[in-house]
Amino acid sequence: MKTIGIFLLSITLFVASTSASGQEIKKDTLQTALHSGAQDRAYWVNLLYKIVYPIIHNLSEGTLKKNMPVIESPIYQKSFNSTAVAHLEAVGRTMSGIAPWLSLRDDDTQEGQMRKELRLQLLKGLKNMVDPASPDYLNFRTENQPLVDAAYVAQAFLQAPKQLWDPLDKITKQRFITEFKALRRIKPFYNNWLLFAGLTESFLLSIGEQYDPARIDIAFHKLNEWYVGDGWYKDGETFAMNYYNSFVMHPMLVLMLKNMVAANLASQKDLDIAEKRMIRYSDFLERMISPEGYYPPFGRSITYRVGIFHALAQVALMNKLPNHINPAQVRCGLTKVMHNQFDNAATFDDNGWLQLGFVGHQPTIADTYTCTGSLYICTLGFLDLGLPATHPFWTNPAADWTSKKAWNGEPFQRDYHVDY
Repeated sequence: MKTIGIFLLSITLFVASTSASGQEIKKDTLQTALHSGAQDRAYWVNLLYKIVYPIIHNLSEGTLKKNMPVIESPIYQKSFNSTAVAHLEAVGRTMSGIAPWLSLRDDDTQEGQMRKELRLQLLKGLKNMVDPASPDYLNFRTENQPLVDAAYVAQAFLQAPKQLWDPLDKITKQRFITEFKALRRIKPFYNNWLLFAGLTESFLLSIGEQYDPARIDIAFHKLNEWYVGDGWYKDGETFAMNYYNSFVMHPMLVLMLKNMVAANLASQKDLDIAEKRMIRYSDFLERMISPEGYYPPFGRSITYRVGIFHALAQVALMNKLPNHINPAQVRCGLTKVMHNQFDNAATFDDNGWLQLGFVGHQPTIADTYTCTGSLYICTLGFLDLGLPATHPFWTNPAADWTSKKAWNGEPFQRDYHVDY
């Protein structure tokens, strides 16, 4: 299937016009009020497809390196080699965001056709990315950045093992294993990077391969030491007020701990505490969505756009939202944020690739380590497409999120510090 337009869903109040060449979503979606869950889901599906199609399709054809533009931040560090790391960045981050959606069962709906097409193309692309004879053989062996994005590949395999790992042939599996083990040459920075090393080793543990227990153990114990309370971790020895608790720390720690518990390397109590902390943090993220569907652009990596809601989306995916949060208010809040960030035509270039920015094209706000590939971490905001269309997240009537209730003079949940 060559164009996104073939798959557009027919929804009365949802009109989108997208293509692999990057045609913008029509402006009338900006004027659309809150919809039913089915209409919100249609918007998410079409938007996610628009974002990931250029990555997955080109990887499947062996043309990702050829066709993906590698645009750097104007202050990109000269010591970094963006052309060596951008493609694995794009693939790993894309995979981790779409894995829960791809894990749903095949069906004959238009969404199901889109999902199946992407899954089959991704499986073909996975073979290419670790095949030394492929033009899209991706770099795990030089620079430090591959440690980060291999962890997102591992996260995708852990989130959808039956759809993305099990179908791979033995040679491809062994190639991934070899590439993951080769990452041990990289000493992680003394911050959230410890989790990248730990999660990759945790994946090897999960498939019965030789793993490095020290890299897992250090990540687990240092995160516990860096916990400052009320759902927040420090990012290393000092506290940083940014969104890395969501991008990395909470979701990856919980995922890593699940494997540790299964292997008797940690207790169920350890996992329960980590989950409670992530649930508490997710409450903050939900409250950060303003009545208009904006959120504070503080901290670094704000070009990751809706990816800052990784932890909130993960908690919803796990069916563990706080009792006072109706799943529909998360759906409606995130939908409004997506409209605000992605309906801007300049978010995509003329060929459908994401551009540096927070809303639209704003290259000067990109950090020293940010290039085109980095931006695809935004897909982590779409994790809840992994909930079936029959789930209350999608079927509950539209609901106001906390800040909207508060500023409309409606009752809303009081907020208190927690001790775990």
